[in-house]
Formats: sequence, structure tokens, C-alpha cells
Amino acid sequence: MIPGGLSEARPATPEVQEIADQVRAQLEEKTNEKYEKFEAIEYKTQVVAGVNYFIKVDVGNSQYVHLKVYKGLPGQNEGLQLSGYQTDKTKDDELSYF
Repeated sequence: MIPGGLSEARPATPEVQEIADQVRAQLEEKTNEKYEKFEAIEYKTQVVAGVNYFIKVDVGNSQYVHLKVYKGLPGQNEGLQLSGYQTDKTKDDELSYF
């Protein structure tokens, strides 16, 4: 993997679902939506001073949201931060840097 570049897309793991779940409230506040379904489908990572997770989330009704979540380095005591999101995505939209 190229430093600073995005990894290949991988199927979401339980850890990635947990990350998505932890920023769900931040997303719902920003979009003023309540999502009945919130299932992480796939993700990419970017190594920075910590890790950016780009996560594709199925929110039901054939609608998807792309999340950008920052996770600081161990020992920095920073929580997960929703640093960006894209709504109105489809199952076939590729996760890309935003």
C-alpha cells in the first residue's frame, strides 16, 4: 500500500461495523435523519497520523451512505471522528477519497 493512498476495498469486518456504529449518532445529527438500518458493507483505509476509514453503509431502501471516519493513533485519547460523509449513494458507487 502506498503511504497516504487508499487501500483496496475489503468486505466490512465486525471492527468496521463497530466503528460505523460509534459515529452513527454524529451522522444522524448532521443529516437530520434516523436510519432504521445501518450495515457496513465494505471499507477502505488510508494511513495518516492515525487512520481514515472510508466505509460504505447500507441504510435501507436501496440507499447507501459513504462515511469518512478518523481514528487517532493509540495513546492520543481521541475518539472516533466523523470527518466527512456522502449521501444518496448506490450499492455500485465506488468508495473513493473525499
